[in-house]
Amino acid sequence: MPIGTVVLIAAAILIYFGLAHRVLDRMKLTDQAALGFIVVMLLGGFIDIPVLTAPVALSVNVGGALIPVVLAVYLVTTADTGREKVRAVVASVVTAGAVYAAAKLIPAEPTDNPFLDPTYVFAIIAGIVGYLAGRSRRSAFVAGMMGILLIDFIQFIEVLRAGVGGTTALGGAGIFDSIVLAGIIAVLLAEVIGETRERLALERLGDGGGGLGAEIDKPEGEEEGGKGDETRNRGDGGRV
Repeated sequence: MPIGTVVLIAAAILIYFGLAHRVLDRMKLTDQAALGFIVVMLLGGFIDIPVLTAPVALSVNVGGALIPVVLAVYLVTTADTGREKVRAVVASVVTAGAVYAAAKLIPAEPTDNPFLDPTYVFAIIAGIVGYLAGRSRRSAFVAGMMGILLIDFIQFIEVLRAGVGGTTALGGAGIFDSIVLAGIIAVLLAEVIGETRERLALERLGDGGGGLGAEIDKPEGEEEGGKGDETRNRGDGGRV
């Protein structure tokens, strides 16, 4: 079973049992909506929509391209601030640039060593860069997914310009796995590191380190200006 499918099924199980509610809440996704996206991605992974037949046969995979784009657009448009929206887009471009540079150095075909499989290497790079550039859970997730998808599109353009022909499925095959892994890695990094920073900030507040110092140390792992989250954090001891 492809690793992307396994990860999506695992994520669905966590969501179903309410173990991912905090992350989804920060991203303004309900459990039902998240499960819906996962189901459509899994089913859509088997569907390729033909777009071009010549000079290169191009199709778009529903689960690996269309649904991630729809999800990314939703997350960006529901961001609390314009700054967050811009950051998500810029982070996606930065992530794509990092993956593109890595693609020039790493062989395109998998090797005998599974840890050097481009599917995993590019996903890890996209996840890390997506988090560093996006910072928030929402922006990191969008950047991780869209960074991989942008590279897939760029590679199609390169094949088209080279005039070598062939068949391309945007978001299909290993790209589907990379997109899923990159998005999950990015949001996990944002969750773990962001939660750690939030706890440290709360500990400083609890030790009487309020005022200007506490404001400077305020975690930037989520959208600035989210008064709802801030009120919730202060009202229940940091639980989201």
